[in-house]
Amino acid sequence: MTRLLPVAALAAAAVLGGTWFLSQPTQPNFPLPGAASAQETAEIDVSTIVEMSIGAEDAPVEVIEYASFTCPHCASFHENQYPQLKADYIETGMVRFTYREVYFDRFGLWASMVARCGGEEKFFGITEMLYDQQRDWIAGGNDPAVIAGNLRRIGLTAGIEPEALDACLSDGTMAQTLVAWFEENAEADNVTSTPTLIIDGTKYANMSYSDLSALIDERLADQ
Repeated sequence: MTRLLPVAALAAAAVLGGTWFLSQPTQPNFPLPGAASAQETAEIDVSTIVEMSIGAEDAPVEVIEYASFTCPHCASFHENQYPQLKADYIETGMVRFTYREVYFDRFGLWASMVARCGGEEKFFGITEMLYDQQRDWIAGGNDPAVIAGNLRRIGLTAGIEPEALDACLSDGTMAQTLVAWFEENAEADNVTSTPTLIIDGTKYANMSYSDLSALIDERLADQ
């Protein structure tokens, strides 16, 4: 289970990636997304952020996952529990599943911007690619240029046009809005680690699929 960074540390880490990193040897010298004052953050309109959800809109059970693209425990969840959850409950109309990003670092933020660049149609497919290849694209360590290049290749493989991808990765307004949205969600649901699951409004830590299935079945039985 990975614990969240303090908001101040997150703000200091949330530097944009984009094509700038593909041609520069060092980090850019411009304001950091998320480094705004509390008042400025409160003024950001997070209603522009689209909730990424799949499953029947009228499904009897709602599951929200809070996860980070750089969290190994989240990658494990998406390799093991999620495919079973999708087959047994999401695709059968029993669960409406929403994925909400958590940002531990700038690289997770960039990954989110790549996933969202494909729109709702491509988001979950790119999400699975990011988790399947997590060790590979993070292999650049702390080298922003390498990681930005790795993420860009994933976006291109997913079918995003180069110009659109570069625009997404260079969108400072979107980066700031995503960070503000994450902070608002994390505070509202008291999210302190990942993955965190919210099942019909109740918060749970990561768990085995058998435990997750039992909780969902319990709620279905109460319908």
